[in-house]
Amino acid sequence: MSGRTTSTSKYIVLKILQFIPLLFGVVVVNFVIIHSAPGDPAFALAGRSLASEEYLTMIRHEYGLDKSLPEQFFIYLTQLLQLNLGYSLFYRSPVLDVILERVPATLLLAGTGLGIAFIFGIILGVLSSRKPRSFKSNAMSLFTLIGFSIPEFWLGQMLILVFSIMLGVFPVQGIITARAELTGLQYVGDVISHLFLPAVTYALFFLALVSRLTRAAMIEALSSDYVTAARAKGLKERTVLLRHALRNALLPVVTVLGLRAGVAISGAVLIETVFSWPGIGRLTSEAINARDNPMLMGLLIFLTTSVILSTTLTDVLYSRLDPRIRYR
Repeated sequence: MSGRTTSTSKYIVLKILQFIPLLFGVVVVNFVIIHSAPGDPAFALAGRSLASEEYLTMIRHEYGLDKSLPEQFFIYLTQLLQLNLGYSLFYRSPVLDVILERVPATLLLAGTGLGIAFIFGIILGVLSSRKPRSFKSNAMSLFTLIGFSIPEFWLGQMLILVFSIMLGVFPVQGIITARAELTGLQYVGDVISHLFLPAVTYALFFLALVSRLTRAAMIEALSSDYVTAARAKGLKERTVLLRHALRNALLPVVTVLGLRAGVAISGAVLIETVFSWPGIGRLTSEAINARDNPMLMGLLIFLTTSVILSTTLTDVLYSRLDPRIRYR
């Protein structure tokens, strides 16, 4: 056990060391792409057509936009080494503070959506794998195929139309009711009512993905020799399914879901925009529209860090599920 722990620790340290040059490359590429995009951020800050040339010149000088691209990059890299992501041009606040303010909402949405997808996706996958050619299994496969194919922005609008506008069951947008001073259980209930529709929209794609992966892996596992041997020992079918087949079938599910979790944490731009959810995804959309270059750079660094952390945690969890995995 100690040798396994040591190899895992070495792997994590190696991942951290690989993160530094990777992050630097991401910073360079994104800085060049963002600052080479057409348009002038000073126009977005000044109100575009309403600003005079003198006012635009003052804004460029104030925010360092009049400096050359290498000078701007050197200044930004110096700030980044001090864990300073810069100052948002649109929000007029430190980039890190704005991002951290939006992270809890995104974690709530992503965590709820992925949790729903993981639980119900595995249940559907296991049920449909027991008799893969039955009507129930084919119906579940059709359902997951539809869920995998529906655009999330369209699904979100349809859910709003039916459950918010027509039935009035759930609120249309936001994370809490505006101008409502709620506390305790009332506040929790209000957040849950706002969370339900975006979480369902968020979960449907991943639910379909988890279900199809679980079904395929379970069908393969149920036909393997170790499952046949477990049944020959007289073990209950539930024990065979859960302790033998499902544990091995979870390996590809954990891999795919873990790799997507890093991107999921960065926020679902379309879903958060449709439901006006105050998370990272909506912040990204707002930063793009406002040409807020420091905010975009900070968000891309946040996304890169999330992906690397999620892949590392996925690899570690994979090794726990499969003792045959060793890191060298």
